[in-house]
Amino acid sequence: MEAPAPHSPAEPGSVQIVVTSPEQMRELGRRLAKLLRAGDLVMLSGELGAGKTTLTRGLGEGLGVRGAVTSPTFVIARVHPALGDGPPLVHVDAYRLSGGLDEMEDLDLDVSLPDSVVVVEWGEGKVEELTEDRLQVVIHRAVGDTTDEVRQMTVTGVGERWVTADLSVLAA
Repeated sequence: MEAPAPHSPAEPGSVQIVVTSPEQMRELGRRLAKLLRAGDLVMLSGELGAGKTTLTRGLGEGLGVRGAVTSPTFVIARVHPALGDGPPLVHVDAYRLSGGLDEMEDLDLDVSLPDSVVVVEWGEGKVEELTEDRLQVVIHRAVGDTTDEVRQMTVTGVGERWVTADLSVLAA
C-alpha cells in the first residue's frame, strides 16, 4: 500500500490509501481491525467489485471471528461470533434494500451495534442514524473492461469516537 500523493491531501480525520492487490486489501482490513472496538460502525462504499467484501474478510481475520466472511448480498446480514475476547462482526450488505433506517430495523442493527463491530456495505443514506460515530470507507476503482487491481481509498472518521484515532496507521 502506498501513501497518498503529496498533491492530494486528505481532509482532517481522513487518510487516503492506494491498494494494488486483493492481498493488500485483506491486510488493510487486518490493520483496520486493530482500531475497532464493540460499538463501531463501518460504512463501505464503492463500485461493484471494488473490494468491500475483501476488506471485510481481512477485518474478520483481524478481529478473530468464526466463519468465512463472504458477501451477504442474498442473506442481507451475517453474524460472525468472536473466537476470543473481541467483539463479534456483523456484516451487512444493504445493496438490495431500497429504504432507509426503517427497512434496516428488521435487522436489529441498533441492538447489535453496542456489542459488535458492524460493517455495512452500500449503507450510505440507510444507516447513518444508527450512531453519530462511524468510519466511512470509500473505495474507487477503474470501471469498464479492465483488470486493473488499483484501488484509491479514503477512510474518514466521523464523530467524537474518531477525533483522536490515528488513521494514518492504515496507510503504513
